[in-house]
Amino acid sequence: MKTGIMFSGQGAQVVGMGKSFYEASATARSIFDLSSAIVGWDLKKACFEGPADFLTQTRICQPALFVHGFTAFTLLKEANPGMEVTALGGLSLGELTALAAAGVFDFATGLKIVAQRGRLMQEACETTAGGMASIIGADKAKVAQLCAQCDVDMSNLNCPGQIVISGSKEKIVAAVAAAAGMGFKRVIPLNVAGAYHSRLMKPAAEAFEKFLAPIKFSAPRYPVFTNTTGQRVEDVEAIKAALVKQVYSPVLWEDCFRGMVVLGVEQFYECGVGGVLTGLARRIDDKVTAASLAEMKDIAALSKVTA
Repeated sequence: MKTGIMFSGQGAQVVGMGKSFYEASATARSIFDLSSAIVGWDLKKACFEGPADFLTQTRICQPALFVHGFTAFTLLKEANPGMEVTALGGLSLGELTALAAAGVFDFATGLKIVAQRGRLMQEACETTAGGMASIIGADKAKVAQLCAQCDVDMSNLNCPGQIVISGSKEKIVAAVAAAAGMGFKRVIPLNVAGAYHSRLMKPAAEAFEKFLAPIKFSAPRYPVFTNTTGQRVEDVEAIKAALVKQVYSPVLWEDCFRGMVVLGVEQFYECGVGGVLTGLARRIDDKVTAASLAEMKDIAALSKVTA
């Protein structure tokens, strides 16, 4: 059976993430211990002990999720050496984890990239008053109409009937009010620090582009799908351009997922916490199987099944 790997995005973080990996695996211990040395703060403590408001900060949770996802993938491969990976994808920050897993850059380089991305995005959040809202029962054309009317952006197209909008807090409030009369099932303001994947993130993207420019990328060992187009990306310069654009552009997660299915993937594993992508997988295509690998017991159970 062909296997696809999904990596969680920002918002999935939870205090205690990775602790079971660390306690059970020497490989995990080496990854987490190295991580703190790379970022210059106690990433292990942030993941295992929090507190939640500290872990939730953009500059903290992005590196933490990258380390957790990369560790889960490493342990999965270690426990199932014969497993063939057909495709990789990740939601927003998770796309960088997917690229590291595909060998586009090594773990240490990837963590440095993610740490810089998180810092820049947090700075953009702190200098703008941004907000986001999730629209359930969404029709893309109708959401586009709402965005044009209220001068906000579509930021996430996650699965059929679920679209997130993003923009200045004042305009998001107006959009939520305007949406009430447009026939959507539900419109939910989100408790977020800023307007992710919107034009308000462009200053972060410009600085991120300069940071990425001198870093050497390699061609991916596995097919990787980019959020910016929902398509496979292979050329190293195209990968860099996609990572920059992704900061302020919509996340086309449904398209990424469908692209992996087209390659024949039937079994998906989500390397990350929260199970968000596992839930989205079932809503996008009920013929595939998806499982979340958030804890060591998840990987141990899978190893027994595949042994």
